[in-house]
Amino acid sequence: MNLESSRGERAPVRPDGGIVNSQEALAKIVEGVRRFQAEVYPAQRAMFEALRARQQPMALFITCADSRVVPNLFTQTGPGDFFVERNPGNIVPEYSEFIGGVSSGVEYAMLALKVPLVIICGHTDCGVMKSLLHSEQVEGLPAVKQWMQYASAARDRVAHEHGNASDEEKLRRITEYNVLTQIGNLKSHPSVSARIASGEVEIRGWVYDIGDGSIWAADPGSGEFQHLT
Repeated sequence: MNLESSRGERAPVRPDGGIVNSQEALAKIVEGVRRFQAEVYPAQRAMFEALRARQQPMALFITCADSRVVPNLFTQTGPGDFFVERNPGNIVPEYSEFIGGVSSGVEYAMLALKVPLVIICGHTDCGVMKSLLHSEQVEGLPAVKQWMQYASAARDRVAHEHGNASDEEKLRRITEYNVLTQIGNLKSHPSVSARIASGEVEIRGWVYDIGDGSIWAADPGSGEFQHLT
């Protein structure tokens, strides 16, 4: 999530450099709907009809609300493949701390859909991660500031282990450590821990690089992130 954009410091722009207004934005979206209905849907009608009455996703994909993060694009998957949970910072509060939308999504994926895989995916240039390092960036955003507390363990680890590192290195580390923190939080959910114990689900942690399209995956044993090929 890019907090600079969400605070209006960088409004959407047209190709000519002008600012996009609400009517222009809506027109572009509606035109996309028209193209979908006229071109995309007819070509894939059988698939959509098969999805009409049921879903059977292969994974729960937990990621950030950032507009630049499009899981089905960088994994080249399609409708019905992922049950997606999105929020600023790809955060999963511990089960005992907060019962809300994320908890209900996790529970539904585990017990109703019975997905065999969970991927928690962070990304480069995340505004929440930047704000964990520089809390002044969320002044005037009380809800975001409160939400960020569920990632504070990642910030504390960076401060302890990489206090003298460059800002760039700290941002990379906190992005990775946050993914690991949220994996730990996810395991506190009863529906998840029960299915892990029975060998029914696996959890993986990723970081998506927006600029070069690469994925860095956490080793399940060491927690070290390695390029996914």
